[in-house]
Amino acid sequence: MAPLPTTASVGEDVQVDLLSRGVKYALANFVDIHGNGKAKAVPLDHFASMLSGSELFTGAALDGVPQDVSDDEVAAIPDLASATVLPWRRDVVWLASSLELNGAPFEACSRQILSRVRQQAAALGYCFNLGIETEFFVLRRQDDGTLVPASGRDTLDKPCYDLGGLLDNLDWLDELVQSMNGLGWGVYSFDHEDGNGQFEIDFAYAEALTMADRLTFFKLMAKEICRRHGLIASFMPKPFAHRTGSGAHFNMSLADVQSGANLFDPGRGEAGAITPLAEQFIAGVLRHAAAICAVIAPTVNSYKRLVAQGSMSGFTWAPVFICHGNNNRTNMLRIPSAGGRVECRAADSSCNPYLGAALILAAGLEGIREQLVPPPANRVNAYRLSAAERAERGLHTLPRHLGEAVEAFAADPLCREVFGPAMFDAFVSLKRAEWEAYHGAISAWELEHYLEFF
Repeated sequence: MAPLPTTASVGEDVQVDLLSRGVKYALANFVDIHGNGKAKAVPLDHFASMLSGSELFTGAALDGVPQDVSDDEVAAIPDLASATVLPWRRDVVWLASSLELNGAPFEACSRQILSRVRQQAAALGYCFNLGIETEFFVLRRQDDGTLVPASGRDTLDKPCYDLGGLLDNLDWLDELVQSMNGLGWGVYSFDHEDGNGQFEIDFAYAEALTMADRLTFFKLMAKEICRRHGLIASFMPKPFAHRTGSGAHFNMSLADVQSGANLFDPGRGEAGAITPLAEQFIAGVLRHAAAICAVIAPTVNSYKRLVAQGSMSGFTWAPVFICHGNNNRTNMLRIPSAGGRVECRAADSSCNPYLGAALILAAGLEGIREQLVPPPANRVNAYRLSAAERAERGLHTLPRHLGEAVEAFAADPLCREVFGPAMFDAFVSLKRAEWEAYHGAISAWELEHYLEFF
């Protein structure tokens, strides 16, 4: 039997292949606490050194890489399986990387945090599959600095699925979609969403770590391709007060590690059918929903999306209550008609997908271990229920602002367990400071209402 290839030999083969394709530089990319990419570049003849952790980073210089200035630097260890040649810059290859400190996994690395929870799932025989819907705005900056949709006729009060707006944006959309399919991501749909200048691109699900890597790369790719077209791609959850915000809905299922069979699918062919295992997963997520919200809706702006009203189309379609149910978009956790998966609608496009996936998976596994039973499914428009009706149904609200969400996160022991003490403390400190800074700022609304009123 031939010996298995070593990491070094595989890396050499990849390097030779990349050189033959004209690649000159490699990026060892990891994310900070916000999910934003950080990297160093090396010439390709240093590729082998990069794979062994030659690229070092001072954590104290970054948000959410909790280190002191006197600490040893962290090393980025690239994952060869994630190697992706930039479709818009084919002389550069990008590799998702995990951080190590002195040869051991760095506890506070976002990718390592997800990897730890994935290992817990694997020990139970599960693989966490994840599909993330990408919603974002593409805008053009005018000479006076104001931001408007890329298309001058994208002005409808109800622009959802607008064909004219879609066709006007097809140049950059085509480049982005063709790039995604060239990477083997399996784009199956894209459309103009409910806000002027807002779009969604949906592509095939993958194992959670792969999907988090892909979403990280997608945001970089969308920004760079749009910039080449003179446009701005924004993943801000709610850039316009009177328009719908951008979600990043998590579509989740557990598969059997050995067979790959979907363990959330009962195979009965019934609309919205899921297994008892999926119900236990739901119960775990609902138990920790308020704390999870701080991670999947992590900004001050996120909570301006999580409202029932706030769109010229009428409802925002964003969840407000901690509930689950059928193909009902007012639920935090929705079971689509096809069944076999659970969709979390509270996540938005500003979240760090590694941290969001880690915490949701950990909560779902807790529900399975403890065989929790979820509350009765909500099958009505929760927006229209009165306070008394909501109380009767046991519907509680998601956090109404970042401050409330962060305190729920800080009070939940599962969050410290999943994040580890250093990342937990860093997240709470950073988000409390963000909330305080927001309250110290003077908004345009305040100036408009108070400057000459008194």
